[in-house]
Parts: sequence; C-alpha cells; structure tokens
Amino acid sequence: MNLKDRIIVITGAASGIGRAMAQRFALEGPKLIVCADRDETGAQATATGLGGTAVKVDVSREDDIKLLIETVEAEHGPIDLFCSNAGIGVGGGAETPNADWQRIWDINVMAHVWAARHLVPRMAARGGGYLLNTASAAGLLSQIGSAPYAVTKHAAVGLAEWLAITHGDQGIKVSVLCPQAVRTAMTAGNPDGVASIDGMMEPDFLAEVVVKSLEAEDFLILPHPEVLDYMRNKTNDYGRWIGGMRKLNRRFQG
Repeated sequence: MNLKDRIIVITGAASGIGRAMAQRFALEGPKLIVCADRDETGAQATATGLGGTAVKVDVSREDDIKLLIETVEAEHGPIDLFCSNAGIGVGGGAETPNADWQRIWDINVMAHVWAARHLVPRMAARGGGYLLNTASAAGLLSQIGSAPYAVTKHAAVGLAEWLAITHGDQGIKVSVLCPQAVRTAMTAGNPDGVASIDGMMEPDFLAEVVVKSLEAEDFLILPHPEVLDYMRNKTNDYGRWIGGMRKLNRRFQG
C-alpha cells in the first residue's frame, strides 16, 4: 500500500509505536491521519503539525471503536488503513486476577476483533482496505514472566491470520506487527528484560520498517529479523525450543 492520499486511523497514537507511526506516515502525504487514544491530550499533541485530527477512544469498549469508525467515515471518507495498535502488558501467570486477564484480553485481542467487526464489511463492500494489527514477537514465541501477555498476543496473531485467510479474496489486506522490545512506556520500567535480548529498538526505526512492509504488503512485519530464526527453531524442534525458553526463564526469573 502506498500511503499517499490515504485516510489512516491509528489507535494508541498518543505515544510510543502509535505516535512514531503517525509521524512517519505523515511524510508519505496521506489525506488524513486520525490519532486515537484514551489520552486525548497526547493524541492531540501527536496530531498537531501532521495535519491530522485527534479523537478520544477507549479501545477496551466496542462502542468507542464503532463510533470512531462511523465518525471518521461520515466526516472524512472511507478508511483506507486502520492501525489497531493500542496494547498493554500485565505480568504474572495463571494466578493473575480475573479482572486483569479480562482487561488485557479486551485491549490486546477484542479491540482487533471489534475493529474488524465494524470495518471489514465496509471495506469489503467498496472492494478493499487494509488492517494493520500490532501484536508482538511474544505472539509468535512467548513472554517470560507474563502469561496474559503471551496468550493475548498469540490470539492477536491468530486473528490476523484468520482475517487474511477469510477476507483476502474480498480485497482486505492484513499485516501483523510483531516486534521485540521497543523503547516505549511499556518497556520503560524493564529496559533489560527478556524482550530486549536483541537490543532495544527506537520507535522511529520501527515505523520506517512498517512503511516499507506496508508498501510490500507483507503479512508478517518483523522489525527484529532475529525473530524469524527463533520461529524456525521453534517449529523445527518444539521440545528443544521449550528447553531453551526454560533456560531463559531461569535467567530472567531467577
């Protein structure tokens, strides 16, 4: 996809990956960038100078996502690219409280579901569109120290696969973004965590990779190319890969 003259929506645009994508996408000459976030002030700060607009949206609420899509299309025109980017992290395992499991599930998985539910029929009716869902390398591998994050990111990857398979013949293109550690608020409290084993990536570098991958219409976007080798190791010998991950667990979890 060429981003020139496109209407683009980005959730989680107030900071981190979302803000970096908005800033980089703006260089491609889109028609409009809609910066959506719970942090309306932050979203407005991102939109300022980009010729974009800011919208307060809580992606854990289906009604908010539905209204976002309806409002943008009514006021500005058909959405060409929807970047379902907002996400959170929660630590712990099976003992993590139900409320925390539900919140991370709603944000990391259901937000993608709701975006597709309310946008795919519109895109299909007009012959196509593009969905970019932010997941994580944890969705292809796992996440030491966080079952909720690993599980929800796996689900996000699975949903993106399903959407690409099911709606590709309707002109719906799908990409799933799966980075390791990126210098954002999510990693600020744990800069030396397991996700940074191959280094901490700057958001603007990641955004550059995303632009190139969207141009190529790649399904899987891997800003950290090492992840592909890890995936191959996993599928080549699952048991050995589990053993290696247990070593990582001992190293990072003590």
